[in-house]
Amino acid sequence: MIEQLNKTDLQILRILQENSKLTTKELAARVSLSSTPVFERLKRLEQQGYIKKYVAVLDAEKLNRGFVVFCSVKLRRMNKDIAIEFTEMIRKVPEVTECYNVSGEMDYLLKIHAPNMKYYQEFLINVLGTIDSLGSVQSSFVMHEVKHDYGIAL
Repeated sequence: MIEQLNKTDLQILRILQENSKLTTKELAARVSLSSTPVFERLKRLEQQGYIKKYVAVLDAEKLNRGFVVFCSVKLRRMNKDIAIEFTEMIRKVPEVTECYNVSGEMDYLLKIHAPNMKYYQEFLINVLGTIDSLGSVQSSFVMHEVKHDYGIAL
């Protein structure tokens, strides 16, 4: 799919990753085009799925959700129905901000935002602990965030 994108498309995507709040006019000035072709390119990039959505990046610390945990989950057994059920349940849990089906000893990797350790402990018992297919969990607590980029290198 990337071969369908030209230099200007990639430049637009790079700029939007830095600041998606730019107006079409501001974006057009940065890529040396007029507003109309940039607007058309944006719509095409959105329709083709290169741009999934526009979001505001919030400060988890200021919102009392700065206690970050990576929780590796192993299910008791794995099959299609269990995987679907687990992922549907996890999608509904607001504390889980990311979930990946991974290879290796564990089945899933969850990124969880919580206010503190006590909250996470209760979350483990009252939320994850209620999932029947759950076999085991291994928690890693973030002590310091070294790098967190939201964009993709293009």
